[in-house]
Amino acid sequence: MNFLYIDPGTGSMLFSLFIGIAAAASFALKAVFLKLKFFFSGGKSESKDKDSIPYVIFSDHKRYWNVFKPVCDEFEKRKIPLAYYTASEDDPVLNAGYEFVKGTYLGSKNRPYARLNMLKADIVLSTTPGLDVYQWKKSRGVKKYVHIPHTVDDLSTYRMFGLDYYDAVLVTGEHQEKFIRKVEEARNIRKKEIVTAGCTYLDAMMERAKKVEKVTNEKITVLVAPSWGKSGILSRFGDKLLSALGKTGFKIIVRPHPQTVVSEQNILKPLQEKFSGENFEWNFDNDNFACQNASDIMITDFSGIIFDYTFIFGKPLIYADTNFDTMPYDADWFEQKIWALRVLPKIGVELKEKDFPEISQIIQKTLKDSVLKESIEQIKKEAWQNRSNAAKTVADYLIDCRKEIKDKNDI
Repeated sequence: MNFLYIDPGTGSMLFSLFIGIAAAASFALKAVFLKLKFFFSGGKSESKDKDSIPYVIFSDHKRYWNVFKPVCDEFEKRKIPLAYYTASEDDPVLNAGYEFVKGTYLGSKNRPYARLNMLKADIVLSTTPGLDVYQWKKSRGVKKYVHIPHTVDDLSTYRMFGLDYYDAVLVTGEHQEKFIRKVEEARNIRKKEIVTAGCTYLDAMMERAKKVEKVTNEKITVLVAPSWGKSGILSRFGDKLLSALGKTGFKIIVRPHPQTVVSEQNILKPLQEKFSGENFEWNFDNDNFACQNASDIMITDFSGIIFDYTFIFGKPLIYADTNFDTMPYDADWFEQKIWALRVLPKIGVELKEKDFPEISQIIQKTLKDSVLKESIEQIKKEAWQNRSNAAKTVADYLIDCRKEIKDKNDI
């Protein structure tokens, strides 16, 4: 029955086509119904927005709970209803015990997008890039789509066209705004509304870090925390790097990117099987706070955890030479090296493949290096603005946006 096989790319395209047709049909039927209702009611009109949800958060994975929880807490404190839609059946929001924030599991795979594509809401807040590019299409029933980043880098490593169709972006710092404006100019697309909101999850991590005791390890503990994809260090150097680390006698915590667990089992499983001795620990927690706090130094590539680790914990960083391939990303539109790779030499020590045999000495030397701390503070000022005030700023912005929407509808 091979003639019935549909490849994943075609399947995704057909799904998007089907959803587009279904959404168009739904809105057309609804328009006919409203016209008939208006006619038979003698011309008495009811508000077409009465069944629109005021505020919606969409999270495509539970790992973004750290971004949204501070916002949810702010809405709960203000006693403002908020709908939280998630694609993770074990998302923490579902058991958060809120009164005004209602968590709803939309299902897995394409099911969430089938619901979102016909959503009726005033404002949708999400950290998911690719709106109106992949399965998630803009609904005509949504007044405004707002993006909140889940990283403090400049967003150039979002997949191509990741933010093009959002109406607004709540940036963490001026470097993100600069990159967004560059993309808009290069593509000649409509300018988005940009607000420097700060970083909700870093604010929360900062407060959390103040309350925990600093860990003192008996032996040096190294956190290996890569990004995912062919440029990530597990893809490029996995066996060689972990073999070299295994010879140091240090404790090694390997925390793969969550997407590696989903998309790169062919890489992950053999490494787990080979490097499972007493010096190795594999961490897959939804929350990465504990493993960052438990380590003395981190080895990574271009992952966003770079800034969590240096900004919050102030610990030393080693980054691997990854020869980053910009092809699938927005960064590929520009010749300049991506922001994260430009600032890495200022906040960390580079590790080349040829240096793997001396990795023990490099780690010990980096642990004693105090020069990097001043540079870290400079980068932090640029990338993480409006500190300690992000959740309030986000909530204020969303509430003001809805007021504007209601005022326009009342005209």
